[in-house]
Amino acid sequence: MAPWPEVENAQPNPGKYIGGITDGQQPPTDGKEKEPNKNVAGTADTKVELQPYHSTATLIEEHPGVEDPWDLPELQPKGIRWSERDTKGKILCSLRQIGRLVLLLAFLYLFVCSLDILSSAFQLLGGKMAGKIFSNNSIISNPLAGLMIGVLVTALVQSSSTSTSIIVSMVASSLLSVRTAIPYVMGANIGTSITNTLVALMQVGDRNVFRRAFAGATIHDFFNWLSVLVLLPVEVSTHYLEALTNLMVDVFNFRSGEDAPELLRVITKPLTNFIIRLDKKVINQIALNDPTAMNKSLIKIWCKTLTNVTQVNVTVPSIQNCTSRNLCWTDGISTWTIKNVTSKENIAKCQHLFVNANLMDVAVGIILLVISALMLCGCLIMIVRLLASVLKGQVAIVIKKTINTDFPFPFSWLTGYLAILVGAGMTFIVQSSSVFTSTLTPLIGVGVISIERAYPLTLGANIGTTTTAIMAALASPGKTLKSALQIALCHFFFNITGILLWYPIPYTRLPIRLAKGLGNISAKYRWFAVFYLVTLFFLFPLAVFGLSLAGWPVLVGVGVPIVLVILLVLVLKLLQASCPRILPKVFQTWSFLPMCMRSLKPWDVAISLATGCCMRNCCCCCRICCRFCCSLCCPRCCRCSKCCREPTEEEEVTQIKVPESFRTISVVVEAPEGVPKSPEEPKSQEDTL
Repeated sequence: MAPWPEVENAQPNPGKYIGGITDGQQPPTDGKEKEPNKNVAGTADTKVELQPYHSTATLIEEHPGVEDPWDLPELQPKGIRWSERDTKGKILCSLRQIGRLVLLLAFLYLFVCSLDILSSAFQLLGGKMAGKIFSNNSIISNPLAGLMIGVLVTALVQSSSTSTSIIVSMVASSLLSVRTAIPYVMGANIGTSITNTLVALMQVGDRNVFRRAFAGATIHDFFNWLSVLVLLPVEVSTHYLEALTNLMVDVFNFRSGEDAPELLRVITKPLTNFIIRLDKKVINQIALNDPTAMNKSLIKIWCKTLTNVTQVNVTVPSIQNCTSRNLCWTDGISTWTIKNVTSKENIAKCQHLFVNANLMDVAVGIILLVISALMLCGCLIMIVRLLASVLKGQVAIVIKKTINTDFPFPFSWLTGYLAILVGAGMTFIVQSSSVFTSTLTPLIGVGVISIERAYPLTLGANIGTTTTAIMAALASPGKTLKSALQIALCHFFFNITGILLWYPIPYTRLPIRLAKGLGNISAKYRWFAVFYLVTLFFLFPLAVFGLSLAGWPVLVGVGVPIVLVILLVLVLKLLQASCPRILPKVFQTWSFLPMCMRSLKPWDVAISLATGCCMRNCCCCCRICCRFCCSLCCPRCCRCSKCCREPTEEEEVTQIKVPESFRTISVVVEAPEGVPKSPEEPKSQEDTL
């Protein structure tokens, strides 16, 4: 194909033709033939007509690449450079950064305290119910029911350490064997990941931030569920965790030692103890079937007590009931003996806000739930905004590169394992995997940490929380030391085995891909995030638990068909993606199913209509409150502020592609009324979500 002559001089006007090199006018319309142009040699130039540029753009332009929504946002240096500032400007800039850093640490401290208060609120609301669930002896031998009990209890009390301590107490009291307690520990490992998923919901205002934050939070969920899906059947059939931990306890001959160090709790305890203190022994007593524990309050009233043991003379029915024959006598009428009587004397009350409130546990739990939720939302909003202001410019670029950069080849594979060690160490310091992963969530959302880097950090958090449990088990008294240590070691080796399954080989890192898929769905349909949370942590465990109560025949009869349907869908999806030709034509796509069974769009329309109807019917006060909440949480996209509505035709902007020769000219025109957008145009980011 011959090139166009001097195409650079063409005029960017679709209504004009180019008649030659120097002549850019239209051909004459009066019927007179115009003289051809003469060049230097005197020969006539050939007249070349070019088509309008917009009709040839598709012939010479390549389709631009689709932007990956998971790419971290580019952080460009903003403001005045440090070298361009004078002495006063440098001092003021340094003071501002120090002030922001102090505020960031203060809000991070309040954020951690709010998580502790949230856990206390859930224990007040569901602690006794959790104890009752554990005390149900009718399904103790069912490993699947034990798994779901662990999930439900940990989700209710928002603390895996609390649920694990209940399990240890039941094992030490011979209500549970180590073999039957292992599924409970696996369930507790799943339930503890609900906290950072709740934190991710607080970032729903910005679509891209929410996509990254929710994926970073749910990567923990997928790792735990996939590990249980593989290792629970293996443990039930081989009991490898029980055998391995029993061998370690017998070989190393551990002895009871000092209490585990509190580290971060030394800092947070003054504030949290000023707000509320709980007597967690009540939940253990309920789980151990103590009938008097149900009437006790979880709110701790007396923090300092004195236990007195005195010897008193008591009457017994006969000599056989005496404590000792040497301490037994009779006066001819009654038989007497000496018995030790324990009495507890209250010395000092606790110093917290609800010590003299005389409120029920449920009422205090609701109050604390509201307070902790407000603290959590406020602290998270301020942390995100401070991170956006502190982590900008050259500082943000350095931090981002430091965290997400691998070691040079051939040691790049060691980077992930170093991140696992960092996650384990940080979790050991804060003594809570929920606190560490919840702190990671906003950093993932703002784009400082990538999903690929957050994955090994989360795996390290799973290991770190088990080392804390091991140290706490080593501080147990002699009679419970072996059971507590064996349960803690089962938790540890369960997570180690899960890491060996889902991390060393890059192809097996399924949690990353699943979390990204869920992040894309939740960013497009944000109500799906709430649906996922309620279904996976409450409805599904409750359904399996209810079927377990009905017995194995009912559980198998209902569960097996559902599992077979899920496997069939997965196989069909795999064949459609890899080799659809071997399938019948009707099964090559999902169009044979109704729209509501193959797309979330109809459900989204229904939910949008329902929520829109609620908004139209709410009173003026509710609308003002909703607008205020949206201005705090999601000012960019909120149904109340009508910025999530679909764009009208007048607001649509059409971007016209131009060839390389017109690349220097920006051509952006508004689409006229009634003219639809070209189907070849790239969809906007909002439409591709």
